[in-house]
Amino acid sequence: MVEKRVCTADQAVSDISDGAVVMIGGFAAPGVPEELVKALLRHAPHRLTTISNGAHGRRSEVWDAAKLVEAGLVARCISSFPVTGGASEHNAVEAQYLQGQLDVIVIPQGTLSEQIRAGGAGIPAFWVPTGVGTAFEEGKEKRLFSGKAHLLEHALTADFALIKASKADTLGNLVYDKVQRNFGPTMATAAQITIAEVGEIVQPGEIPSDSIITPGIYIDRLVIAEGHGANSE
Repeated sequence: MVEKRVCTADQAVSDISDGAVVMIGGFAAPGVPEELVKALLRHAPHRLTTISNGAHGRRSEVWDAAKLVEAGLVARCISSFPVTGGASEHNAVEAQYLQGQLDVIVIPQGTLSEQIRAGGAGIPAFWVPTGVGTAFEEGKEKRLFSGKAHLLEHALTADFALIKASKADTLGNLVYDKVQRNFGPTMATAAQITIAEVGEIVQPGEIPSDSIITPGIYIDRLVIAEGHGANSE
């Protein structure tokens, strides 16, 4: 295997252009690649589509997709939790949606996870019972399987995936710290270019092969971030 490019966060995101589709890992705080998000804010491409589990708004100390929305860089936000309880009056996602400035697509969390997994596996679409009889079924094809209604959901892919892991080797093989392992492993498979923010880079063989979660074949760039473990749990 080829050793991966190790670069700064700013270098890693420098070719993310206007209109790009960007997946951002994380579940609440754990697993959010905050240094990469900060670098993307400095780079400031516009009309982005973000795909993430959540976007936690101005009150949050987490540098996630909401920070990109606040900066006016996002045209479409695809998320399971674009607005969090108790902070809606300060949430840029909600405010821009209500003003007609942002397209927000809310997807049930399990469905979102499977859409990303399907995108990485080359599966164009799949059937799920989730959302039947609710607003989630509007505009979707519906069929009965074994007498139970299912909705057709389409896979999600991206131009870039920004993810976080605790450690990588120079070949790009990744391991994660506890719940830091959430959407990162599947997002890594579903993007054309995957950038991993890690706390440490070691030599091949220093990570036991049975501990590797994301194989290096899915990783294109590595970024070492200071203070990396702050939101691992």
